[in-house]
Amino acid sequence: MDILQFTFVAVLVVGALAIVYILAAKPTSGNATLAAMLAGGFGAYTAIQIAQEGVMMFWTNHTVNLTGIQVWWDLVMCVIVALFFIAPRARKVGMNVPLWALFAACTASIGLLAMCARLFWLENHAEAAGGSPAKA
Repeated sequence: MDILQFTFVAVLVVGALAIVYILAAKPTSGNATLAAMLAGGFGAYTAIQIAQEGVMMFWTNHTVNLTGIQVWWDLVMCVIVALFFIAPRARKVGMNVPLWALFAACTASIGLLAMCARLFWLENHAEAAGGSPAKA
């Protein structure tokens, strides 16, 4: 197994564990630190990928065959669905939703994770202050 195959399997396992945790533990608030670490880690991985393979590889990867296009559609739909669920909470705590949506549209998971980190921090900060998360 080469490093790319190992990385694929590792992400599959960690993703499965995250889904099991969400279903079993039923968390009610997000972890700002974890979301920020994931955004930073995936951002760093993406920077390495761009340095080694170039930005055009994104285009090539998503346009070379039907599978690539299907993955692209899946990514776009996931970003839209995530923003649909995140945006009302983000507005409630006073985040600049159009700017964050632009960031997510340009970077997908990196922007969404960073947006979630900020959202979770604002919500947890407002809750700790004893108030509602409105305009923290």
